Amino acid sequence: MAAAPVWSVDPRTGKQREQVAVEATPQEVDATVRAADEARGALADRTVRAAFLRTAAEELEAARDALVETADAETALGPVRLTGELARTCYQLRAFAGIVDEGAFLDVVVDHPDDTATPPVPDLRRYKVPLGVVAVYSASNFPFAFSVPGGDTASALAAGCPVVVKAHPDHPALSELVAAVLRRAAARHGVPAGVVGLVHGFDAGVELVRHPL
Repeated sequence: MAAAPVWSVDPRTGKQREQVAVEATPQEVDATVRAADEARGALADRTVRAAFLRTAAEELEAARDALVETADAETALGPVRLTGELARTCYQLRAFAGIVDEGAFLDVVVDHPDDTATPPVPDLRRYKVPLGVVAVYSASNFPFAFSVPGGDTASALAAGCPVVVKAHPDHPALSELVAAVLRRAAARHGVPAGVVGLVHGFDAGVELVRHPL
């Protein structure tokens, strides 16, 4: 059976604008998650992570007019509201970049050795590490700030975790555009495109959260 098409719809008229994708099969979800997992190593360097996040904000700002136009065509939220939300999204990306630079989120603890103690105290180190691929679900009413480039994605990338986003059906064209922008930013720092995956479809979302990675 052919995969179901994913259409961008004009909420003002209810008419289909264009087909932008097809719903992901279980095999495609698996491939997307595995590509994200393979990109983990590229996020190991905190300097790269912070630079990637800042570049993502720059690229989003550079594409603002096209992104806002598409977002309005799919959501009818209006250019003023959407422009402000995009600015908020870019602020979030830069804020998380600053947190990565500062490093306190690692929660580093160092217990120095003490051979004179009873019993002797060993040299113990502790810090937080990224666990792996993060699944992000987009919200319908915030197509930027709580969608593909939003705070959930930004925080995951800041922690060193690649993401796979389940696109919201109310703004699939925008989701595709923004994912492309984030991948372009990643490429500027040698980070594989798989670091930001995108899947469409309800069943794809179920497969995503069930994936062992």
